[in-house]
Amino acid sequence: MPLVTTGELITEAAAARTAVPAFNVITLEHVEAVVRGAESAGSSVVLQVSENAVRFRGGHLLPLARAATAAAERAGVPVALHLDHVQDDDLLRGAPDAGFSSVMYDASRLPYEENLAATRAAADWAHARGLWIEAELGQVGGKHGAPPLDAHAPGARTDPGEARAFVADSGVDALAVAIGSAHAMTTRTAALDHALLKRLRAALDVPLVLHGSSGVPDGELRAAVGGGIAKVNIGTALNIALTGAVRQHLAAHPGTVDPRHWLAVGREAMAGTVTRLISVLVGP
Repeated sequence: MPLVTTGELITEAAAARTAVPAFNVITLEHVEAVVRGAESAGSSVVLQVSENAVRFRGGHLLPLARAATAAAERAGVPVALHLDHVQDDDLLRGAPDAGFSSVMYDASRLPYEENLAATRAAADWAHARGLWIEAELGQVGGKHGAPPLDAHAPGARTDPGEARAFVADSGVDALAVAIGSAHAMTTRTAALDHALLKRLRAALDVPLVLHGSSGVPDGELRAAVGGGIAKVNIGTALNIALTGAVRQHLAAHPGTVDPRHWLAVGREAMAGTVTRLISVLVGP
């Protein structure tokens, strides 16, 4: 079916008090696994390509974007394309022609006023071209190989009052909030601050996004969705499934040289992870 827009999926999810699952993809096998898993769950889904994934592909956005578009157009469920954690303005400007309907512009590393100015400029540019834009306020932790912040470290939480002002002044369509998760977690031990989420939900009139969701247990994810999270980003969980399945297959079949054998096993493992996590977020 034709590509849908991220904004349309999240607007519908927010109105229904549910969430859109959004999975970060690196390879074609990731793309195919996410689509297959979403089809098995009967759920719409967002395919996300991060700036790091683009850098891994030699700085070229179009090869993976074109593959994701082709897979989405053949999918039996609604699929949207989202460009994730963009810091490079040139990459931002490549989003519309590459088929993306939304961008997460990440200036959260900057001091507040600089973050606001950069995000405002990005939002103005994106909206003029019909793009839905997400930003981040409060340090989620774990990006670019840095260790995740302690749950109570300064800067590890999003302040509701600051968030309200930031959304109003930047004009963004959604906000990723720091409530206790961290990027790149390989254990599901994160404890979310649900009281803070409640305050953020009351303070803001845009959809809220949870990053670093691979490290969040099922019950915490369900509670976050119930508390107002409308988009849930997942990436590391797919990589854990892929790598674990490939390791197991190669250990059992040390003579294997055809990559299709172990890629197929890894793709199937990722698809199963997608289906399971969608059932956690939106139900069977």
